[in-house]
Formats: sequence, C-alpha cells, structure tokens
Amino acid sequence: MQHHPVQGEVRHNLKKPVRVMKFGGTSVGDAPCIAKVVEIIRAAARESQVVVVVSAMSGVTNKLVEAAAHSEAGLHAPVASLFERIRRQHEQTVDALIHSAAERTRIDRKMNELFEEGDRLCQGTILLRELTPRSRDAISALGERLSAPLVAAVLAERGVASEAIEATELLVTDACHGAADPFMDLTSDRCEARLRPLLDQDVIPVVTGFIGATPEGVLTTLGRGGSDYSATILGAALHADEVIIWTDVDGLQTADPRLVSGGCTIAEISYREAAELAYFGAKVLHPKTLRAVMQCGIPLWIRNTFTPERPGTKITPSGPPSAGGVKALTAIDDVVLITVGGPGMVGVPDVLGRTFRTTAAVRADVLLISQSSSQNDLCLVIPSSFAKCTMEALRHEFAHELTHEKTEHITVDSTVAIVAVVGKSMRGVAGIVGRTLGALDRQNVNIIAIAQGSTECTLSLVVAKRDTKTALTSIHHEFQLGNASNGMVAEHETPYQSALPGVADQP
Repeated sequence: MQHHPVQGEVRHNLKKPVRVMKFGGTSVGDAPCIAKVVEIIRAAARESQVVVVVSAMSGVTNKLVEAAAHSEAGLHAPVASLFERIRRQHEQTVDALIHSAAERTRIDRKMNELFEEGDRLCQGTILLRELTPRSRDAISALGERLSAPLVAAVLAERGVASEAIEATELLVTDACHGAADPFMDLTSDRCEARLRPLLDQDVIPVVTGFIGATPEGVLTTLGRGGSDYSATILGAALHADEVIIWTDVDGLQTADPRLVSGGCTIAEISYREAAELAYFGAKVLHPKTLRAVMQCGIPLWIRNTFTPERPGTKITPSGPPSAGGVKALTAIDDVVLITVGGPGMVGVPDVLGRTFRTTAAVRADVLLISQSSSQNDLCLVIPSSFAKCTMEALRHEFAHELTHEKTEHITVDSTVAIVAVVGKSMRGVAGIVGRTLGALDRQNVNIIAIAQGSTECTLSLVVAKRDTKTALTSIHHEFQLGNASNGMVAEHETPYQSALPGVADQP
C-alpha cells in the first residue's frame, strides 16, 4: 500500500542520516496517540531518512491470542466477539483520522482482507481442534498487519509519502514459530533491495513489527514484544545511524517505578548493562533487542512518545565514560527455582551437562544457576511457562539413577523471584556485594541463591517473591540510585530535538 503526499513536505537529500523508529502498542493505541506518532515522524523526516516499525494497537495482540485459544477449544461465539471488538477499535481510529475518501476506501479494503484471513485461520482451528505453532503465529500477527497500513494512511493524510510493508518481505528467519531468529545476510539483502529505494525517494516505509518469514515464505513471529527486535534488525540491515524505541516511559529507569519510588531515568548506559536489565525483567526492552545492533555499534534510544521533549536513555557500546558501580535494579517474578540434588545424586556422572542438555531440548531459558560441590546440588531458575515440561524432561533424564530413591531429588519452587543488580565493572568496585547483602539483611530478606555474572555487570539474587519490593527498595536506597547528583537524569542532546513540534526552546 503506497501513499503519495497530499502536499510535498520532505526534501530529497541523500546525505540525511537514517533512523529506524519503532512505536509500541500504547504509542499507537488509539486515534490521539497515532496523531502524536505521526507528528513525531514528520518532525524526524525533516532531517533524516526514516523507517517506521509499528506494533499492534494496544490490547489487540492479547485479544488475538485469546481468540486463538478459544478457536482451539472449538468456541465460535467468543472468537467472533473478540474479532468484532478488534474491528471496532480500528474502524473508530480510521473514522477519527482519515478523511480522504480514497484513503478510507483503500484502508477499509485492506482491513477487510485481513479480518477475512483471520476468520479463515480461526475457523480452520475450530474445525480441527488443533492450534499449531504456525497457526498461532499467523493469528497473533494480524494486529501488526492491521496497524502498519493504518499508520501509513494517516501519514499520507498529513502530507507525508509512505508505504506500508509487511515484514515477511524483509525479515528472513528460521522456522522456530513464536521465537524466530533472523538470518541477517538474507535480511540485509532484502532490506537494501526493498527499503533503500524508498528512502532515496523520501518515502517512509511503515513496517510491521514482531513478524518475519522463513526462506520459503512461511510467516513467523519473533516472540511477544518482538517489535523492538524487529527495529534493531532493520537498523543493522540498513546500517542505520540510530534506532529509537518510542514507548510510554521516559527511558530505562534505575528501578521499576511501580515497585520503587524515587527512581530516575538513566541518561546513558552500555549495551551490556541494558541487555542484562532486559534479560532480568526490565519490560522497556525485549531481551533480544540489542543482539543486532551490538554487532555494528548503532546507538539505541528509549524515548517517550507522550513526552517527546524529554531526552530518554541512550544505549551505546560502552556507555558513558564514568567509574564503575551499580546503575540500576530490576526483578523478574514469573519464574521457578528447580533443584537437582540430594544424596541420590552423589556419584551421578555429568549432572551439570545432562541438566543443560535437557533444558536446551525443551528450549527453556536458564536465567540463573548455582551449584554446590556437595552431593552435586544444582539450582536453576527458568521462566514459569517452562516449569512443567522441564520437570518432566529432567525426571526422565535421571530416571535410571533415581529409580530406587525414596525421596524426590528434582523439585520445583514457584514462590521465588530474581532481583538483579546491574552496573559497570562491578567486580572491580569494592564493597558492592557486601553492601547489597547488608541492605537485604537489615530488612530481613533471605537470599535463597546468588550468582555473579562473568561480565562484571550483574549480581543476581534469588529471594522469596513476597520480598521482591522490599529487596529492590532497600538496595536502591543503599546505592542512592534516585539521587540526581549521580548523573542519572538525562541532560544530553537528543536526536532532532529542535525539529519536534513545540520543543525547540526547551533544554
């Protein structure tokens, strides 16, 4: 769907920097939000070549996943109701933002095609009572496929040349449905062939986030929240000057403001530190987001769509030239602690290797490990969603050794959380572990397991889930992470700040 501007607004300039800008679900949640997004894009396009990546409208992917589950259960009525709500959400946005009869006809036709496709997918699932990974991806991807043409049409309405592009044309991935990874060489070739000519003509591509396709053309998804990853993949493929993740927070915070008061925005942080925060639960970034840009050193920004005058957080290869120390905290509580050990495991060969091979076979992401030399005790923390299949696989793996044991030597605890202390070169800063443990001890927080990463930037602690908030608050206070004098509050220059509407005179 290519759209031509109502009035020429963007000057042709091959020397403009290339920026990939991703907008999340809350950023494109309704008509006023999309109007704000379009103004941000227009401002950026005055001085750069822009590639836009969009998520589904707020709440749509959840509804689609729910519809897929109802389809597998054979329930017609809930599926129809969910699709009607999704249709109404998009139609109301079209009514509010698109006034050109030609554009309305174009977008209505595209939306009808997608809803018909969604209906066929769900009806097939209802008939077979089976939801395959391929079908789940196809259904859950409809939200982005609806969002991209809508944003492109609104850009056209505002006088900006744009073209909605499905990422199945660009991102070539493996066939791991629900968690696909890109083949970067093939993806780069396709992006250069498909996107570069548009950029050189000052046409803004609006690309569906979250999805890709196998070399054979079968649709895949990158995982929930994967639109961030889509943006950095495209940024790396195009050798962009920077990637900007536009979301509903001011940047990476020293701690989750829902759990800890008095935190502040981190002005600049390194790839490694940001990756650790994402890995251990910081919801601002998808855990895989930084993989693509880390290979080529492209800066990544986290900015707030609703307060674009604020600078946000800049993520760079090495971060600011500051001394090491604690920079931020995060926590993840949707996890379980699995323990493999006890007298029955004494003398069992290669417990560690067999355990990891087993977790890898079920694709469980091991977030933390801790091993004791006594009795081969091994603790590992994995996401809760993998608890059942991992326990079954481990019991099968060690069934022969444990056949005659009267006690259970593979156990699971779902009442735990991981608290991660993240910073720069922490192993070289004296007292960090001691101060952390002291802060927790003063609040009577018991530590179940502990691990320090070899990267020198993470100290991970397993605590009872009920103690998560107390642990974060006490550590945050101990290291005075909310103190603006620590240089956390962003004050550096932001990209194209002078071009943003209404913020030219702001610092």
